[in-house]
Amino acid sequence: MLGTFLKLATTQVIEILGAIGYDFVVIDQEHAPLDRSTTDMMIFAARASNVAPIVRVGDSSDANILSALDCGASGIMVPHVATIERAEAIARACRYRGGNRGFAGLTRASGWGLVGSVQHMAMQDNGVTCIAMIEEAEAVDRADDIARIDGIDALFVGRGDMTASFGDDPGAGAKVAELTAKVAAAARDTGVPLMLLASGKADLAFARDLGARAILVSSDHGFIRSAATAALADYRG
Repeated sequence: MLGTFLKLATTQVIEILGAIGYDFVVIDQEHAPLDRSTTDMMIFAARASNVAPIVRVGDSSDANILSALDCGASGIMVPHVATIERAEAIARACRYRGGNRGFAGLTRASGWGLVGSVQHMAMQDNGVTCIAMIEEAEAVDRADDIARIDGIDALFVGRGDMTASFGDDPGAGAKVAELTAKVAAAARDTGVPLMLLASGKADLAFARDLGARAILVSSDHGFIRSAATAALADYRG
């Protein structure tokens, strides 16, 4: 599956991505000024455009996760999951049964009450994806244990933060590739899907070789920048 990050507070971009054929989008509350109302409209647009909406939360409190899920998010992506305790907490926040997700019967997630409460809870527990972002070296060492937690449905390797943690180390790229391979091995061993952001065709091949089953490509910001840069160069000749 192919998706992209969304940082612009707009619905039209999502409609375009749906028309093109993207499988999913990640609405990025962590690195963009997207409040609850904006996120709600972006989730609505994604569902209407047949694109699965995942919300990367900046605030991983139970209340914020609940808000995104009630608005109809298909999944939650949580940054910096470096401990077993944090992974268990976000898994509980995403689930009714065995978790602590608060119940509301009249939401977009419940089809505005068109399904009964028991069916709604079962459908959500079976359909919502809880994604843990592995971004620190200590998280890599615990990736196998994190992936085995009931309710953790996928691992996303945050290679940007990993790379930044090495500063100006010229060997950062090789070290991050090694850490990424370790997370991929943990995902394979536990049968949990692996997600990666690919920076280009060569990196896409690397991600596929590691077994990544969901790959992100750029972002709305990135698409605008690259297209605008290419157009400017072309027209200036």
